[in-house]
Amino acid sequence: MTNAVDTISVQQEDPRGEAATRLVRELTVEIASLYHDFGQDGSGAFDAKDVLVPRSAFIVAHLNGQPVGCGALRPIDRETVEVKRMYVAPGARQLGVGRRILAELERLAAEFDYRVMRLETGFRQPAAIALYERSGFHRIPPFGRYISDPVSVCFEKILVKE
Repeated sequence: MTNAVDTISVQQEDPRGEAATRLVRELTVEIASLYHDFGQDGSGAFDAKDVLVPRSAFIVAHLNGQPVGCGALRPIDRETVEVKRMYVAPGARQLGVGRRILAELERLAAEFDYRVMRLETGFRQPAAIALYERSGFHRIPPFGRYISDPVSVCFEKILVKE
């Protein structure tokens, strides 16, 4: 439960760092357990090198100084970026951490001059689906490597220039 002294911060970090590696590993295990019957290994075809290129990012969220969540931006093309490895540790869920991660990723995507954000989640992740819908993402047909994936639920958000 959150209280008046809880603080959430998000910052860019090296996806190969200790906190990032641990959080991605936790997410991978969770995804594999949710979709093992579909042969999913939980990796999401994520490679840290994908977010070490220009106009990409990997962020870690901290709750009271402890790393509890992460997310990344991976370029698809000049106008489109994909949100990858969105995760909040179970003990930090329902505290606004996921909203902060997604808001920071959106801010960075706009800063990097992307026009479109896309993401994929699985149908057995209703909390993630609800977060994306509340954050202004709308469902789209599966894209890229997700086209023939039976668990995929894909979303998109058009970024508005200010």
